[in-house]
Amino acid sequence: MCARVAIVYNKPEVSRYSSRGEDIAVLGVLESVEAVTKALEELKHEIVLVPISPPAENIRNEIMACHADLLFNLFEGFCGFPETEALVPDISEELKIPYTGCPGSVLRLALNKAKAKALLKSAGIRTPSGQVLTPDTIQEFYLRYPCIVKPCSEDASHGISDMSVVEDQEGLARQVHTMCSEYGGQALVEEFVGGREFNATVLGNTQFRALPPSEIVYTLPEGMPKLLTFAAKWEVGSVYYLNTQLTCPAKITPAQKAAITQTITKVYQLFGCKGYARVDMRWDKEGKVNVIEVNPNPDISPGTGAARQADAAGMTYAEFMDTIIQLAFERDLWVQPVSAL
Repeated sequence: MCARVAIVYNKPEVSRYSSRGEDIAVLGVLESVEAVTKALEELKHEIVLVPISPPAENIRNEIMACHADLLFNLFEGFCGFPETEALVPDISEELKIPYTGCPGSVLRLALNKAKAKALLKSAGIRTPSGQVLTPDTIQEFYLRYPCIVKPCSEDASHGISDMSVVEDQEGLARQVHTMCSEYGGQALVEEFVGGREFNATVLGNTQFRALPPSEIVYTLPEGMPKLLTFAAKWEVGSVYYLNTQLTCPAKITPAQKAAITQTITKVYQLFGCKGYARVDMRWDKEGKVNVIEVNPNPDISPGTGAARQADAAGMTYAEFMDTIIQLAFERDLWVQPVSAL
């Protein structure tokens, strides 16, 4: 079915990330827009691009003005305000316009890493022990070193560097202060799980398909913590970028793959994900899967984990995009497309 599809995304602008040289992560959405546009043209859809800028009222006006049958949601929140990511699905639901990906409730839950961790633990899913700290509450620290200190509500690896893994009180205090002063007032501190690192994408609304897992393989110099830093994702030529590779499908046994598939499918349903989402995991010392993070509406540009996993499952990129669109249309939320109003 050919449709009028509006590709909705955040227009890159100067933000709090600019002073830290992290604009490159914001600009990454443009690569996704270009790739999705090309794929939808191949699928014979009519396409309209809808870049969104503040204030929030612009979203409703822009969506209504485009008269789309479907919103392909690539909106990551206004630059520097990741908590606004849920605005597009929230407004789309009010207007009864189909959209791709997860509902706003899921985006808000996953962004609040402490709340997401509490939900995982309540469901009996392994996840590293953690606590939320500020410089004023650091004396309440009770975890075991080494720990990783990260922003409580960020994505795209903002705030993650080779300094993020701490071994003592001095390093903990330094990183908690940095995260709180630069990324929203609270830091999430977790016991660092340093085993093999995987991620895998799940597709579906009521029936679920787990794509082949990827492994993040590190070949870093001795002493550098093995973690997916901001530099590993975005800073071409950096030590982390050059020594962090994605292997897909991961080189694991059938039993290990089954354990990962079982975990991510359970997590996907627990969070209420729809359409598509990615789950990030690491093995602990016992070889057990620990869920590190749930990423609804992950980056789907070519070369990313989700796109390579779809390829490993036998889908072309256009077929991957078509699957995402069909999952959006099949949900029973919608009354009729806005173009029919």
